[in-house]
Amino acid sequence: MKKVLTVDDSVSVRQMVRAVLTVAGYSVMEAKDGREALGAARSEQANMVITDLNMPVMDGLTFIRELRKLPAYSGVPIVFLSTESDTAVKQEAKAAGATGWITKPFSQDQLLAVVKKLIGS
Repeated sequence: MKKVLTVDDSVSVRQMVRAVLTVAGYSVMEAKDGREALGAARSEQANMVITDLNMPVMDGLTFIRELRKLPAYSGVPIVFLSTESDTAVKQEAKAAGATGWITKPFSQDQLLAVVKKLIGS
């Protein structure tokens, strides 16, 4: 079973991502900020990471820069799930190591399509 780490300070967003991906057959790990997500990533290998940009403690950009330093996550797809749609911010995210971007609000079909495209079923 493929594992997805979802990182968002919003409980409702994490619950929605979990519900959609679990029904589709994925295992989901959750973290409320970048620091907690780094701890989760160090203890369990995820096949993909979905993260918010703006979070307390450690924001999404800092999180992916730190995550990319871990050899086990150098090639793991990382997708931002954020309300932010500014092109400059997206470019900064790509430079930090992001694979893709989904703008909130998002549909279940859109989320599943991105996950399947990046890590398969």
